[in-house]
Amino acid sequence: MGRKIIYWVSTGLVAALSAFAGFAYLSGGSQAVQGFAHVGYPQQLRIILGIAKPLGAIALVITGYPKLKEWAYAGFTFAWISAIVAHYLANDGAKALAPLVLLVLLFVSYWTRPANRQLPAKTPAL
Repeated sequence: MGRKIIYWVSTGLVAALSAFAGFAYLSGGSQAVQGFAHVGYPQQLRIILGIAKPLGAIALVITGYPKLKEWAYAGFTFAWISAIVAHYLANDGAKALAPLVLLVLLFVSYWTRPANRQLPAKTPAL
């Protein structure tokens, strides 16, 4: 039971924060626009991530589609590792820790997910 609670809390936080980020990116708020410019990212990436993050959040919380979930976990991992590097290279100091916290939450979600949300294990052919 404890594992299930940890899974849903971590997954819910990741999904909610990703959905909020997607909305912020797509709304074109000054903080999002300036943030992408500050780290040297093009504004087109803001739009792409603004679409991808809510879709990834949905993929994590819906039932079924284990392969889609794997892709969502991978996409979030790549995005947040890139964000950590970008903030570090922009000399943002502690700002680089925010995507790291999200990455840790994502890993907690991944490692505590129930078996019905995982890809089935393949048995080696003899």
